[in-house]
Amino acid sequence: MTDTVDDVEQPYDEDASQQEKLEALEEQLDILEDQNEEMRDKLLDANAENNKYQQKLERLNHENKKLKQSPLFVATVQELTDEGVIIKQHGNNQEALTEVTDEMREDIEPDERVAVNNSLSIVKTLDDETDVRARVMQVDQSPQVTYQDIGGLDDQVSEVRETVEMPMKNPGMFDEVGIDPPSGVLLHGPPGTGKTMLAKAVANETDATFIKMAGSELVHKFIGEGAKLVRDLFELARQHEPAVIFIDEIDAIASKRTDSKTSGDAEVQRTMMQLLSEMDGFDDRGEIRIIAATNRFDMLDRAILRPGRFDRLIEVPKPEIEGREQIFEIHTREMNLAEDVDFARLAEEATEASGADVKAICTEAGMLAIRDDRTEVTEADFVDAWEKIQAEEEDDEVSKTFA
Repeated sequence: MTDTVDDVEQPYDEDASQQEKLEALEEQLDILEDQNEEMRDKLLDANAENNKYQQKLERLNHENKKLKQSPLFVATVQELTDEGVIIKQHGNNQEALTEVTDEMREDIEPDERVAVNNSLSIVKTLDDETDVRARVMQVDQSPQVTYQDIGGLDDQVSEVRETVEMPMKNPGMFDEVGIDPPSGVLLHGPPGTGKTMLAKAVANETDATFIKMAGSELVHKFIGEGAKLVRDLFELARQHEPAVIFIDEIDAIASKRTDSKTSGDAEVQRTMMQLLSEMDGFDDRGEIRIIAATNRFDMLDRAILRPGRFDRLIEVPKPEIEGREQIFEIHTREMNLAEDVDFARLAEEATEASGADVKAICTEAGMLAIRDDRTEVTEADFVDAWEKIQAEEEDDEVSKTFA
């Protein structure tokens, strides 16, 4: 039941004068207007809050709907026929014939990636893959390694530069002589001798696109995945010519073929076949140079060693005494050395040390100085460091013997 005017409490006394009643009513009106304005602001805030939660609810409903949908599968178009499109689903390699609309048929080409549903009907086309794994192998920032950072490998550096840099910087010289430039370099030798550093120096010194990978990254579980990644890597290189592809530990996919019938060995061999085809196949490779490195030259298949694939087989041995002296000088440039440090004596002391061993000696010598609370590194620190590294290597060999 609504209140009548007589029931509403008046903001004045009945005995007040007409003027006092009017002033009281005006004061009450101002209060009510202020309260009304405040309530209007609260209503606007509430509406804004409601809209925000409404949008959040719609977004959550949309996400919930997407999560409830069946996932799409990735497939590759194999062939377009009058009956439909033959696709091969990734992962299980199952082939299927599916129908498509005339409009979609115009947009589809063989070898194109598509998304299919549970009934293997094509839902949409996908961007050209050039596999993400291939794209992430492209080096965006050059390594901070130059040819001056490599000691004891002057002949090897010269050969690498002749094979990789010269054809890019001065291709006319090869045309004038009438020969094709060398297509690839294989660096082989013991671990720690500077093979990877040579590749890093090439990446830093050339303006070409540099793509690096490890041989083990090309070995995959499913049939055809490794070969596909090899194709994508070379396609990426062709898109960014001139380019240099560096394959470290190439023996992981290019070892000698055997009569093994296991699926794993067969897949590795398929990957190697694709690599051989890309290196020296029917199609012209273009301005793409290949550098590969391995510690196990004896394990490589003869097919990958022939001219046309790797025209230069460069051995990177452990450094001689002059080379070790150069490497000591390189890795101690920023070190605070005592006057008694003689690199010639250290190089003679560290017999059979590789470039990596010399770098480890320099680091360990610095650590010995730090442990003694010294800022200067003495020759004794280097001698002690080499003895420690030799002892660790001997312990490691003993562990392997009794393992």
